[in-house]
Amino acid sequence: MKLCIVGSGYVGLVAGTCFAESGNDVICVDVDKAKVDALRRGEIPIYEPGLEELIKRNVAQGRLTFQTDLVDAVERSLLCFIAVGTPEGENGEADLSAVMAVAEGIGKAMNGYRVIVDKSTVPVGTAAKVEAAIRAQTKQEFDVVSNPEFLKEGAAIDDFQKPDRVVIGCRSERSWKLMEELYRPFLRTGNPILRMSPESAEMAKYAANAMLAARISQMNEIANLCEATGSDVEDVRRGVGLDQRLGPAFLFPGVGYGGSCFPKDVKALIKVAENNHLDAKILHAVDAVNDRQKGWLFQKTLRFLREDLSDARIAVWGLSFKPRTDDMREAPSVVFINSLLDAGAKVAAHDPVAMPVARRLFGERIEYFESAYDALEGADCLVIVTEWQEFKQPDFDRIKRLLRNPLVIDGRNLYDRDTMGELGFRYIAVGRQPVGEV
Repeated sequence: MKLCIVGSGYVGLVAGTCFAESGNDVICVDVDKAKVDALRRGEIPIYEPGLEELIKRNVAQGRLTFQTDLVDAVERSLLCFIAVGTPEGENGEADLSAVMAVAEGIGKAMNGYRVIVDKSTVPVGTAAKVEAAIRAQTKQEFDVVSNPEFLKEGAAIDDFQKPDRVVIGCRSERSWKLMEELYRPFLRTGNPILRMSPESAEMAKYAANAMLAARISQMNEIANLCEATGSDVEDVRRGVGLDQRLGPAFLFPGVGYGGSCFPKDVKALIKVAENNHLDAKILHAVDAVNDRQKGWLFQKTLRFLREDLSDARIAVWGLSFKPRTDDMREAPSVVFINSLLDAGAKVAAHDPVAMPVARRLFGERIEYFESAYDALEGADCLVIVTEWQEFKQPDFDRIKRLLRNPLVIDGRNLYDRDTMGELGFRYIAVGRQPVGEV
């Protein structure tokens, strides 16, 4: 099958590459010529495990190409995917300007029947707007389909190639059969492909992200209650997770969610509710709790360094909003580091892959270290922000030797509390009682 993917960001690159890997001819289109030129040279603009290898293989085999010419791509493709960004607008609504611009461009370029697929995360009713925008530009036949992505950064290739489910929002049999054929290679294990209206498909994406965000915020609220009452959130988490009605997923407390989806989509769904004269009270609380939780690291650092961070040196492990990605959008680390800098502290940072992104955000206002241990030397404490695998079993003796104070503030609860006390650390974790001389 011949298809084009408009937008070569995270979703577009992963989708286009995986479709090419299953044998389709895929054109990835982007308005950013520098990005297209870099992709042609084999330079991948995002970090996602396994993606670079797949891109290079499919480019070499001629199934995956990159270009800026939208008209040519549409003329040569039966299915046209819209995978551009929908950032948060000033009032919390999703900004659909890029989506609508692409829709108009596709309409102008069409020379026959096309299926236009909304892959971007968009509010309910966007498919109808896209259809109207295209219809204003062409008399050709076409169908608009909503096909939201459910990818986890850091595991996106596996998620795309082995999906829990595929959601297809469409009205015509013709577009349904084409989408069913396109996704058949990814559903050989029997996982479902769900047909529904475009409106339901658009809502399914927002609902999934909102419910996951709510679970995270509620667990963080429980963790704060544990700290206040002398409870231990790790015990509570296990007690809750074994309830078959709830299960163990997304019950790990931390310092708030970030990334390109949850923060933006929760706010966008709140705006959808407002536009329909509803008050999304739970979603407002989810958003507020998450914003507050991002301040946990700074408050603990301030407290345990005796309320004075002027000239303090803080070692930070982890900059991306989650492991296995370099994405720092809405990352708790950004809130934390900005608070440290405002308080006069010096920051020594390490992340396995996100430091180039951090340099674009912070410039030379913080120090960057290729070695996690080098960042510790002379620091007043170690603060763990992201739960990278290599942080889970470090050399604790070496950490203790390098730090000025044996203080570890763990925003991801990576370590055993009792063991840290036995090793002579002052250890502070989310939802747990401090250990050591604190």
